[in-house]
Amino acid sequence: MGQSIVVNQAEFEQAVLQPSFEQPVLVDFFATWCGPCQLLKPLLEKLAQEYDFTLAKVDIDANPELAKAFGVEGVPDVRIVSQGQVQEGFVGVLPEPQLRELLAKLGLRSSLEQDLAAFDAALATADPAEIVPALTNLLTRYPNNSQILLKAAQLYLLQGDDALASQYLELIDPSDRDATDMADGLRGLITLRQSLADLGDSDLDTAFAAAGQAALKGDFATALEGFLVVVERDRAYRNDSARKAMLTVFKLLGSGDPLTITYRKRLMQALY
Repeated sequence: MGQSIVVNQAEFEQAVLQPSFEQPVLVDFFATWCGPCQLLKPLLEKLAQEYDFTLAKVDIDANPELAKAFGVEGVPDVRIVSQGQVQEGFVGVLPEPQLRELLAKLGLRSSLEQDLAAFDAALATADPAEIVPALTNLLTRYPNNSQILLKAAQLYLLQGDDALASQYLELIDPSDRDATDMADGLRGLITLRQSLADLGDSDLDTAFAAAGQAALKGDFATALEGFLVVVERDRAYRNDSARKAMLTVFKLLGSGDPLTITYRKRLMQALY
């Protein structure tokens, strides 16, 4: 895990140049009056908590000599310091995926990614003695991270605790579009599970129940095929439940997943 510090001219060599021989340092030249700077700041601070680098923030108005020495003309201006050398980075605001690409090129790996991999490994064992401590560790280290909150919701949904799963879903930042889509998909699974309790014993009910159970177990290929069969036989079945269930699975998989692409096309053909 890295760190985020505020640096002035007197501290620059000790706080930035010297540590850069051990790990990369990103210098964020900013101004308090700069709107884009305020957008970039939380992104960089968040990534500094995940990756092993130091984020050094330099206020150009309080340190004009530093800004002049490094030719800073517009802010935000982020420089990369490695082995005592200050190199060009980028000017302006980059979206988070591009920032992560930049860090990857510097040879940095997210500690969050490592922790998520450890959690997934524990989840694969289905051993509560390993899963719960791994989840607790994630929630402690990254209390507001959408990916972690989704993992927690998924775990409790698998365990049948829909109420606790819903609580974690409510904590997800609504501005995080990808996480919100996934959260909507998980809410759809909760609704789906509840609807299965009201089914009868007709052929369509049996088919829908089998597809629903497959979806709850994460067997999405089987689930989509089963829901599609119901749509093809009766579009209006239980207020369009099969089509809605397929849309739920699409959200869980993501729009680029091969299953989503294939079954979205087949669903359109069945409907029209």
